[in-house]
Amino acid sequence: MTMSSPASRTWLITGCSSGFGRILAELALTQGDRVVATARRPEQLEYLRARFPGAVLTLALDVTDPAAPAAAMAEVAARFGRLDVLVNNAGFGIVGAVEELQPSEYRPMFETNLFGVIEMTRAALPLMRRTGGGRIVNLSSVGGFTGRAGFGLYNASKFAVEGLSEALAQEVAPFGIKVIIVEPGAFRTEFLGRSIATGAMRLPEYDSTSGATRDFSNANDGAQPGDPARGIAVLMQAILAQQPPLRLPLGRDALARIDGKLAAVAADIATWRAASEATGFDRPDVR
Repeated sequence: MTMSSPASRTWLITGCSSGFGRILAELALTQGDRVVATARRPEQLEYLRARFPGAVLTLALDVTDPAAPAAAMAEVAARFGRLDVLVNNAGFGIVGAVEELQPSEYRPMFETNLFGVIEMTRAALPLMRRTGGGRIVNLSSVGGFTGRAGFGLYNASKFAVEGLSEALAQEVAPFGIKVIIVEPGAFRTEFLGRSIATGAMRLPEYDSTSGATRDFSNANDGAQPGDPARGIAVLMQAILAQQPPLRLPLGRDALARIDGKLAAVAADIATWRAASEATGFDRPDVR
């Protein structure tokens, strides 16, 4: 079964200039839907308007601008009158140990990865509730489920997106809106290139941990195992499903890391279960 559809769905996708956002926008348009494609530099999206005339609205959108999400939604409502799918894709990463990174380096990442998602979602919900149903797709990462040395602050931003999404899914369920958390592994996009920053400070004390992650990331840009087109094809299946998953890991590497964490969590719980259960009052009715 698939997501119920008007003559064509209306999408708003952030971060369409490259990577997953660009591929998803093209796929949605190819299947006959309408797309509001956004980027900080909308001139990068002109090829979409030329290829799909009348079906594309391109907007300049900086999700860290407090006024921008509401302004974008006003344009969506004026042009199309509805919003069926919101894809919060804009984001970037930063690599470096927690001790190494400076506020000026990591706070802008939180503004985009977390607060941008919050404000885009808040701006979209009134229109989506009036539409009656839809999908909110939040691009997390396998790093939103499992931490890795050198990505601690990036992990923090994506873990926050996952907690936000879990609660949001419960809040919007009565309106027929479904939330999907996407957890890609390493795909051959520009994430390890222009979409990731490196902390300016590098402490030798972390060479074997976060330093190794820095070196690995630099050496593997362009050699990631995931095919973005195949990943987006699976994501599209999930978005259109009548009952989409709350979480959608993408890639064998993502699945392996998630499986490993689930096993480790289960082992910790099993080892400490009796001690944890013994922390209550002997008589629950005594206060």
